[in-house]
Amino acid sequence: MAAGSRVWLPLLLFTLCCLYQRTVSVDRNNFKTCEQSSFCRRLRHTEPAVSKFVVLPETLQTYKQYILLDLQHSESKHLFVLKLAAVRGGIFHFQIDEKSPLSERYRVLDALAKEPEYVNVKVEGGSSGSTITVTADGGTSRAVVTLAPFKIDFYNGDKLVVAANSKGMMEYEQLRRKEAKPEAPLEEEGHEGQENEVQEVKEDPGTWEENFKGHHDSKPNGPEGLAMDFSFPQAKVLYGIPEHADSFALKHTVGKTDPYRLYNLDVFEYELDNGMALYGAVPVIYGTGPASTAGVYWQNAAETWVDIFAPEQEKNVMSSIVKLVSGSSDEEPPVANFISESGIVDVFILTGPSPLEAFRQYTELTGTAPLPQMYAIAYHQCRWNYNDEQDVTTVSAKFDEHDIPMDTMWLDIEYTEGKKYFTWDHHKFPHPLEMIRNLTERGRHLTVIIDPHIKRDGSYFFHNDCTDRGYYVKNKDGNIYEGWCWPGAASYADFFNPEVRKYYADQYLLENFKESTAEVGIWNDMNEPSVFNGPEITMLKDNLHHGGWEHRDVHNLYGHMHIMATYDGLIRRSEGALRPFILSRSHFAGSQRYAAVWTGDNMADWGHLQASIKMCLSLSVSGISFCGADVGGFFGNPDGEMFYRWYQIGAFQPFFRSHAHIDTKRREPWLFPEDVKLIIRDAIRKRYRLLPLWYTMFYEHERSGLPIMRPMLAQYPADTKAYAIDSQFLLSDKLLVAPALKAGQTKVDVYFPAKENGEADLWYDVDNHRKYSSVGYETLSVDSYKVPVFQRGGTIVPRKERIRRASTLMKDDPYTLVVAVDKDGAAKGTLYIDDETSFEYRSGKYLYLEFEFKDGVLSSRKIDTTASYPTKSWLERVVLVGLSKAPKSATQHLSSGESSELDVYADEGGAFVVRKPGASMQDSWSIKLKY
Repeated sequence: MAAGSRVWLPLLLFTLCCLYQRTVSVDRNNFKTCEQSSFCRRLRHTEPAVSKFVVLPETLQTYKQYILLDLQHSESKHLFVLKLAAVRGGIFHFQIDEKSPLSERYRVLDALAKEPEYVNVKVEGGSSGSTITVTADGGTSRAVVTLAPFKIDFYNGDKLVVAANSKGMMEYEQLRRKEAKPEAPLEEEGHEGQENEVQEVKEDPGTWEENFKGHHDSKPNGPEGLAMDFSFPQAKVLYGIPEHADSFALKHTVGKTDPYRLYNLDVFEYELDNGMALYGAVPVIYGTGPASTAGVYWQNAAETWVDIFAPEQEKNVMSSIVKLVSGSSDEEPPVANFISESGIVDVFILTGPSPLEAFRQYTELTGTAPLPQMYAIAYHQCRWNYNDEQDVTTVSAKFDEHDIPMDTMWLDIEYTEGKKYFTWDHHKFPHPLEMIRNLTERGRHLTVIIDPHIKRDGSYFFHNDCTDRGYYVKNKDGNIYEGWCWPGAASYADFFNPEVRKYYADQYLLENFKESTAEVGIWNDMNEPSVFNGPEITMLKDNLHHGGWEHRDVHNLYGHMHIMATYDGLIRRSEGALRPFILSRSHFAGSQRYAAVWTGDNMADWGHLQASIKMCLSLSVSGISFCGADVGGFFGNPDGEMFYRWYQIGAFQPFFRSHAHIDTKRREPWLFPEDVKLIIRDAIRKRYRLLPLWYTMFYEHERSGLPIMRPMLAQYPADTKAYAIDSQFLLSDKLLVAPALKAGQTKVDVYFPAKENGEADLWYDVDNHRKYSSVGYETLSVDSYKVPVFQRGGTIVPRKERIRRASTLMKDDPYTLVVAVDKDGAAKGTLYIDDETSFEYRSGKYLYLEFEFKDGVLSSRKIDTTASYPTKSWLERVVLVGLSKAPKSATQHLSSGESSELDVYADEGGAFVVRKPGASMQDSWSIKLKY
């Protein structure tokens, strides 16, 4: 107790300081620029060069599924080994490592979903020629290795889609011992590489050690950075590499700004429209043009900067005149230059050729999000913090009182005993199990936060166990690392140790976390990791992890390993019976296999509202489809208009949660004026009507790997005018969403894209069924309730019209099918049904249905004929939109041989409604219109 008393005052002061810092905007000085990051400064190139690397053709070794070649640096003569292989499905994989390094260099583990399925290769060329060609067996893709200077061209068919090192920017710092001679003075902030006035400096002053904001990085391995450029000859736009609060289309950085940075950091109230690092790092980038799309997955977990050369953005009148005079129409392709602090070159080339094929190739490598429980894709209510049990009970009851659907209540850090996770504050929450059961009985769920920092408290079992068993991350001297976070003094579990992950996962088991249930969701926050007193608010790079790896090697993987352990714990908590729900702030390639992601500590600001679309689009194409933003903004107090507009956007994003900072005003919907509350209620009810579509899209994502929320170019790559659009988006290939994004907005400009033949799809307003059939912008009036959403002609969308307090209570309710016909009067759609909670769907207990409308007949059939599920749901209504003539009635035919006559009537928007067919959704049936 005495020791605790001595640290109480400084702890209080520190906590108050942290809270103050979290009420003002981000301080850019806390985070490095490229100039302040020694390896970025050393390795960044702003102009193409002749590569210093050459291939030694006599070293070629050919194997069934790959080749090996030695590379040599033409000046240092240091040797490297290139391994090049082909992966099934139009993917190439190449790695470059030192041939005889002083010590092993880190290779990323746990990002890929499984070992890639390599295929046989055919090898041509060698010592007598200037190139070596590697062709994938059974496919149309090939890689051509140029010997001197070294580069690799990747083709899909006859098209060159990616060229590695074509600009000669490859760098690879060999591991070496520090020479015993005078060195440059230790770099400190503000020196930024200036030469010492007394002695000559031959190396960058941050090469062997560096300081930032008073934090020392000892760099025991010295310089070990690497870089490589990738050109996209078919592309007009580059996109990907989340997470950044910037436009969906990546901007030109060379000569203008810092490169985009990938380094997981706790950045609250982040700035917009720049490439500053945020909470996650997914090093995959795509290039799209009218003829082809390709991608590059740079598998590296160290701090990484990505320079973008975007000639299309940098074109000027003079260059156009020069081309006109010279008769040249050649344009430089866009280029991405990846620069990482450590590790090896480990690259997967995604040859496309379409955007959807490239996205699928990436998720074939890194995995897909498992189908969540239905409640997880409904509406979530959160703030820091709901005060106590009575507060939770009251808020839940108020949603019922105001007839607003809600599925999950959330608790932030204040529910714990003194910020000790896996505990409860029994003064505020004396009966947690009863509280959880009360929610469950009403069809609702609870989610609680559990962060990776562990309070250093001798009375805390978790801290004592980690200390006694050596489970904490160590500092450079091999002692337990101590930082500061919400509990004050804290240490961090080393999730790279399988034994630590097992121990951590065990804490979720109900025999250990006794005041929890198998239904409780988990929120893993602060897992970049956030260290309030660390460099850039994170962990020291020379800290040590399991296996002796420095934190610099694995930094961007830390949160990924955290959620991996949590997922294992939740699976075992329910003995495999329930699908876990986890929300994570930090993420890396492959994190979609374990958790949903949100965009972090945003602000109640119209710019942040707009950024939620851009950021989730970038995450979605990078494998992370289960994405959303804090509705209303985490910091600040939104006015009524901003609040309801944000709900209208959130209702059409995969993860839908309202969340707010502890210092904000309470903002439950009924605390706003009645008109605002009713608009919010309407937006949430829109989400619940479309839950059958959302659930189907999530299932199809797990099955196909394609994103749920999609940029316009995903479906319309031939339309270059759609490339930069990030104010509207698609849901699968069915809905186009173009919400109001500005204060006082009464009109929205909606862009309807062109197909490959230059023609438009038909689009129907989901509210009034108005048809749009031309390519280009249409200006639409919007009132406070209006969310411009359009269903594509040729699709069938399932809905449920009986909105209940929670999605779990809608399970057996009947379906409505909205049939929107294309120019041929036809449409198709799908519907997925299962028990909405368990993994039994993976054992064939589900229904996956296809609906088709053709020649006046709507029919249903099973896609997977061996699967079945005894659903109680039935078909209540069919809405037919865009018919060229009016049906008078309809006849339904069931698989049993029965038939019945059905009424048809026209609604106010000109659609035709077939009333109460009554067919079971598990049966085959058809409905024939009569004219």
